Amino acid sequence: MSSIFTKIINKEIPSYKIAEDENFYAFLDIFPLAKGHTLVIPKNETDYIFDIEDQEYQGLFLFAKKVANAIGTVIPCQKVGMTVIGLEVRHAHIHLIPINSIYDMDFKREKLKLTVEEFTKIANEISEVFKTLNQKPL
Repeated sequence: MSSIFTKIINKEIPSYKIAEDENFYAFLDIFPLAKGHTLVIPKNETDYIFDIEDQEYQGLFLFAKKVANAIGTVIPCQKVGMTVIGLEVRHAHIHLIPINSIYDMDFKREKLKLTVEEFTKIANEISEVFKTLNQKPL
């Protein structure tokens, strides 16, 4: 049975997409700890992040780095924090969260409630910056 993330990749479930390439997909978390809280996933469905093959693992973190740079450009924050938990969805994923203190990454905190318009605006802004930062020279 496909994970919810695989269904998002396959466009069976909508998402607020930030970036995508042939191997990876990044989208806003719909239960965010902060504006810009993004999930980065491999398209290849693997439950445990440390079971991912080395080349794909390296690619995932490089892709996440590029997404984090775009988030940090758009969302005012000291840093973009990263965490991997992997218990809530059985599909490896990285959380990228704009932070100003260590407590900003406490998953026990109440999640933000954003409107569709807010999610859409944030996703579009980060996506545009991602594209700009990652343009390949001709």
